[in-house]
Amino acid sequence: MISEIANRIFNQVITDYHKFDDIDHPVENPYDAESLEHLFYVKNWIDTAQWHMEDVVRNPQIDPVEGLSWKRRIDAQNQVRTDMVEFIDGYFLNLYQGISALPDAKINTESPAWAIDRLSILALKIYHMREEAERETATPEHREQCQTKLNVLLSQRDDLSTSIDELLADIEAGKKYMKVYKQMKMYNDPSLNPVLYNKV
Repeated sequence: MISEIANRIFNQVITDYHKFDDIDHPVENPYDAESLEHLFYVKNWIDTAQWHMEDVVRNPQIDPVEGLSWKRRIDAQNQVRTDMVEFIDGYFLNLYQGISALPDAKINTESPAWAIDRLSILALKIYHMREEAERETATPEHREQCQTKLNVLLSQRDDLSTSIDELLADIEAGKKYMKVYKQMKMYNDPSLNPVLYNKV
C-alpha cells in the first residue's frame, strides 16, 4: 500500500532530521533517485525543515529584520513544497497514463499527491504532539490534553491513509481519473503580485 510506504518513510525522515535538528543540514536520501520512496523522502524533509522555520519565526523576541528574512525563506520553501507535490503527481500521472477511465468515472476533490502532502504534515503533527504528551517538564494537565489530541491525530492518519489507498485503487480500476491543476501561487511571482510589479 502506498500509504504504508509513505508513513514509514515520513517517520524515517523525521527521525533522521532530529538527529541533527538543523534546518540547513543537507538531505542524505537513502533511496534510488528514480523511486517513489526517494520522492517521499525529499517531500517530508522539505516539510520538516519548513515546520522548524515556522517555529523560529514565531519567537516573540526575534529581531524584525531577521523575522522578515525568515518569512521570505518560508515563502520560498513553500514554493519548493508545492513544486514537489506537483512533481509527485506527475509520477502518478505517468504511472496511470495507460488506464482508460470508465464512462461513469469521477474526479476526486484533490489529487493523490496533495492527499499525501496532508499525510506528511500529519506525521509531523504526530511526532511533535507525542513529544508534548511525553514531556516531563509539562504539567499533567498539559500532557493529558496533548495525549487526547495525539489520539485524534493518529485516528486521522488511519482514515487519511485508507482514503489515499482507496483513491489510488479507484484510479487503477478506472473508477476515478486524475486531473491535476497547477497551484499558480501569485504572491511569489513578480509579474502577478501588484506590490512587486508596481514597485517604483
